[in-house]
Amino acid sequence: MAGASLLTLIDDIATILDDVSVMTKVAAKKTAGVLGDDLALNAQQVSGVNADRELPVVWAVAKGSAINKIILVPLALVISGLANWLVTPLLMLGGLFLCFEGVEKLFHKFFHAEEHIHHDPKKLIGQDESKTLEVLEKEKVKGAIRTDFVLSAEIIVITLGTVATAAFTQQILVLTGIAAVMTVGVYGLVAGIVKLDDGGLYLASCKGKNLVAALKRKLGFGILWFAPHMMKTLSVVGTAAMFLVGGAILVHGIPMVHHTIQHISNGINNGFLQSVMPTLLDGVFGVIAGVAVLMVMLAVKKLLKIIKVK
Repeated sequence: MAGASLLTLIDDIATILDDVSVMTKVAAKKTAGVLGDDLALNAQQVSGVNADRELPVVWAVAKGSAINKIILVPLALVISGLANWLVTPLLMLGGLFLCFEGVEKLFHKFFHAEEHIHHDPKKLIGQDESKTLEVLEKEKVKGAIRTDFVLSAEIIVITLGTVATAAFTQQILVLTGIAAVMTVGVYGLVAGIVKLDDGGLYLASCKGKNLVAALKRKLGFGILWFAPHMMKTLSVVGTAAMFLVGGAILVHGIPMVHHTIQHISNGINNGFLQSVMPTLLDGVFGVIAGVAVLMVMLAVKKLLKIIKVK
């Protein structure tokens, strides 16, 4: 009897773990777009610091990211337990913010590029160079942690939407698992990205006339050529992912738009186009939503300036 009870318990645990594994995979797939943007943004945030300080900066931001998730995961569980109806509105707000952030990034890139002023840290009055660099490093860390908080919140909310109907234990396991995997994965990759050019430089400077040394130099020069292109690609993919992920969240939250997109997609005869059309239209809707929010924000700013002048 005891043996049968033990086997039943083991079977129940295995079932729960299997369900958690499936839900974690689904959640990871849904948050992959945010992850791409998280990677690009954090790699850019820590760039520009001294080479010997890159890894300490990444570690500091990673610790801040872990604290962000320690705050966000219990908060998400409280919302799920006490106000489950808030999950969909929060998802919609997260999706809308993603779309707005993507449009704002493009807007500033193409229309306000001249406003990006690069300050020389040595020119700050009343500070020596070492103190100035330390202050700038701390500012970079704080900025990266603030960015991470927003992106982590979106990841947690998207994950919560995936497991909203699951048992509370499964919600805890999936949310904790996603939070841990995303933190370790993102900042492990960021550390590799920011040190990639150093690795290429090390290989490119290898001495010797034998075949191995020549191959190392070729590989090093290849890495040095590839690293900046990879950063640009990450940035482009991250921005596109913001519209695709944010747009998909908004579309699924608005039944009329969702059914319209499905109707358009079903009317296409080409199999490949039919499969990718919903994703493309989600992205287009995301761009439109982001532009609408940006226009409202710009109008509000202009109105506040007029009121301030009066």
